[in-house]
Amino acid sequence: MEVKIGVQYAPREIVLESGQTAEEVENAVAEALAGKAQLLSLKDEHGRKILVPADRLAYVEIGEPTTRKVGFSAL
Repeated sequence: MEVKIGVQYAPREIVLESGQTAEEVENAVAEALAGKAQLLSLKDEHGRKILVPADRLAYVEIGEPTTRKVGFSAL
């Protein structure tokens, strides 16, 4: 699942491929925005944790999983 996180006062967004489902990511974001958690905590597909302070979240975009293309072809 591709997740893009916009952070206030940061010129770039955080982009990660997560093994979590869209519902799990949405629940984590909702808890962070509701004040139940101080940090938005997500895991990427390599097992690394991404922590973003909840008060610095600008937006979170949850997308479809991306498929990696291998090889060469004419488009």
